[in-house]
Amino acid sequence: MQSILNNLDLSAKGLWLPVSLGLILFLYALLMPKKEISWRELYITMGVIGFLTWVSDSIFAKYLDLVDFGNPKIVGIGEFITYNFLPSSLSVIYLNYLKKSNKWILVIIFTVISFLIEWSVEKVGYMKLTNWNHLFSIPIFFLVYSYILPLHFRIIKCSKDKINQ
Repeated sequence: MQSILNNLDLSAKGLWLPVSLGLILFLYALLMPKKEISWRELYITMGVIGFLTWVSDSIFAKYLDLVDFGNPKIVGIGEFITYNFLPSSLSVIYLNYLKKSNKWILVIIFTVISFLIEWSVEKVGYMKLTNWNHLFSIPIFFLVYSYILPLHFRIIKCSKDKINQ
């Protein structure tokens, strides 16, 4: 039992912020009125973005050692929530409001939100930058919100149409 508690990394500095943000965003993504996204598309997006985020964590945090979350030797509850719920929930919320008429304003808003979340998680001490700068994240967030997520959405909408035929 003690090893389970130790592996949760509950004593990590600043743990409260990613846990709070992750749970709030996840609950909002589940409870928000669905406008442009269905439950099926929410489910697929949560899985795909969660998977891609863990792959990114493996590359950027483990192999390249650019950032550390909490205790760098273990994957605690904060890192689990940070990678499973923050990006996935933000993606679902973004896609729920995405239309051609508001795409670029949403890209800017969600890029800023993502940047502020990353910056604040580092400021409270949960994330430690080793060979990374927050400014490097801005073009990545911009690319994700402007091209990758809309492409993902078109693909899952297209496959839904083919299933219904």
